[in-house]
Amino acid sequence: MKTNAGRFFEDYRVGQVIDHAVPRTISGGERALYHALYPARGALYSSDAFARACGLAASPVDDLVAFHVVFGKTVPDISINAVANLGYAEGRWRKPVWPGDTLRARSEVIGVKENSNGTSGVVWVRSQGIDQTGETVMDYVRWVMVRKRDAASPAPEPVVPQLAPAVAAADLAIPAGLDFTGYDFTLAGEPHRWGDYAVGEVIDHVDGVTIEEAEHMLATRLWQNTAKVHFDATFREDGKRLIYGGHVISMARALSFNGLANAQMIVALNGGAHANPCFAGDTVKAWSEVLDKAPTAAPGVGAIRLRLVAVKAGAGDPLTLKEGGKYAPHVLLDLDYWALMPL
Repeated sequence: MKTNAGRFFEDYRVGQVIDHAVPRTISGGERALYHALYPARGALYSSDAFARACGLAASPVDDLVAFHVVFGKTVPDISINAVANLGYAEGRWRKPVWPGDTLRARSEVIGVKENSNGTSGVVWVRSQGIDQTGETVMDYVRWVMVRKRDAASPAPEPVVPQLAPAVAAADLAIPAGLDFTGYDFTLAGEPHRWGDYAVGEVIDHVDGVTIEEAEHMLATRLWQNTAKVHFDATFREDGKRLIYGGHVISMARALSFNGLANAQMIVALNGGAHANPCFAGDTVKAWSEVLDKAPTAAPGVGAIRLRLVAVKAGAGDPLTLKEGGKYAPHVLLDLDYWALMPL
């Protein structure tokens, strides 16, 4: 038998290391398609001239392009039989990715716990993206609910990893040469700098985007994400294809440009949850809360910690996150990340 049905929950063990197949060389095509799929307008990722004025050799690809490529590499081994991707923690972007870089991925299983229904379980992995020089460009922890092959198979001893609530500001990796002292706010699109934001401030990003089936299918194929829930309409009992959670992340991040245009580079992913499923036809809106701020050693560069929340428009009060201890049904995404912004 030459085909592979993928791993099921009982196939994972703590300490297992998986080298994922099919390295990918990044080109300007990924950037162009990313900007076509999402309303992304970050100046640093749109203009070589702007990036050079900020101390970089040229414009890198969007941080979330690197995330999607690495994530997609892991899917055939980690989540092809997933019920849902659940959350993230301890994510760090360690160096920018440039057109011409080749990325591969490796994951280590750090936790397993069978669900009470006995038909699925949660698997925690720490995944890293590695470039052609062998350096890690990013790494993160995610946990995913995976179906069991056989409900009667014995449950493994549960191991639930202890994860840091956030990446410390002192541990953020600032790209070499980054310098915002000559930052052009006019070209960036907004005048708001690091000092203009207050901890606790909530920003309504105003705009909304209705998710289309065709765009999601294109995006998920672009990232080589082979999870069955995204493609096979017979895989779910309701006959719907689940929108890839990363598609929602990128859409919400792009919407946050209106109010956070100068939060240029994502450097850490502190935590995140795909609170409820998203389907074609849902209209996504977003808001952000400023959680923390910190200076950095880079000239003119401050770090800002943001909570990005994506919701289904018209389905409930967008500022209401939880009801009865659980996420309200209109909440799609709750993401906590660090970004770099001019002082």
